[in-house]
Amino acid sequence: MAKRSQRTKYRENYSAQENVHSLFPGHPWSPHDRDQENRDRRYVKNVRAMSTAQQQLMDAVDTQSVVLALGPAGTGKTYLAIAKAVEALEAGKVQRIVLSRPAVEAGESLGFLPGDLTEKLAPYLRPLYDALTERLGTKRLKALLGEGTIEIAPVAYMRGRTLSECFVVIDEAQNCTYGQIKMLLTRLGWRSTMVLTGDPDQTDLLPGMSGLSEIARRLETIAEIPVVRLTEGDIVRHPLVASMLTVL
Repeated sequence: MAKRSQRTKYRENYSAQENVHSLFPGHPWSPHDRDQENRDRRYVKNVRAMSTAQQQLMDAVDTQSVVLALGPAGTGKTYLAIAKAVEALEAGKVQRIVLSRPAVEAGESLGFLPGDLTEKLAPYLRPLYDALTERLGTKRLKALLGEGTIEIAPVAYMRGRTLSECFVVIDEAQNCTYGQIKMLLTRLGWRSTMVLTGDPDQTDLLPGMSGLSEIARRLETIAEIPVVRLTEGDIVRHPLVASMLTVL
């Protein structure tokens, strides 16, 4: 008993010492403070635009059925599109989320990939899974994938479908040909929203094969289809990413 009392007394004395430091020194943090810039992003329920162009993209998704988001890496195109898709699903505005991405390798061949279709596509779709996991959590994402509320489909399997009451995100559209993007755009059904994201300057196709730039140029003439162009100033990754893209 005496030893236990001594241990308890030691813990109390130890806790009283100044050995516990703030996670963000000089910045008092509260999980209920939405304006704290130093918060961990996983506590942020509602996504907030970090630039004027990002706010333009979010507003366009809220008001239009088809939106094109073009810009360099790190500008939040994919993340904002998926965040809006999750928001629409949770608000009951759509019944399903459909995510599509071309299975194109970035400059090297991985060869034959074992497993079924889902396992073969997993390496290409990892960025989408990452964004969904951050917005929904691993457990809920698995449940929604299992029941088909969230569907991740390759571009090659989209022909012939009509996507009604869906939020459709076409990611890495710069790796699609003109014909593929035209096919994807015409999948749009009633009460659906479609967002195409891509960087025309980072295509992994042969020169002249990507159709994103030409599609964007033609759709800009339609008032109901916003083409939001993000720049290096909208990059929210490491500051060096913007610096590198200005010289590379």
